[in-house]
Amino acid sequence: MEFRTVPEFDSDRKKLLRKYRSLEDDLELLKKILVLYPRGFPPRIYRISNLGIETEIYKVKHFHCKALKNKGAMSGIRVVYAFLKEVSMIEFIEIYYNEKDDTDCSKERIGKYYSK
Repeated sequence: MEFRTVPEFDSDRKKLLRKYRSLEDDLELLKKILVLYPRGFPPRIYRISNLGIETEIYKVKHFHCKALKNKGAMSGIRVVYAFLKEVSMIEFIEIYYNEKDDTDCSKERIGKYYSK
């Protein structure tokens, strides 16, 4: 399985890395999990529907971040990725910290890279 990122993801990651020092290691662990479950593992990783595109887009809702002590997988960090089954690749689209409502993923960013 190959992993790639979009430029905005790299920017988001750098901003979060300043506050959450373990983020790089945590993402490496996520990659190992995604090799086993690229199409999600509900309710932890689920497909985002109603986007109007064919590409499979998923959100990781239970992301374990070591830097957020005593929160475990309920850290509030969300990761959005596309699973491109034809080429066996996962492309990370967005990473963000979310405390309350979980509808914050950028549909504009998804559309920019995966609309027809």
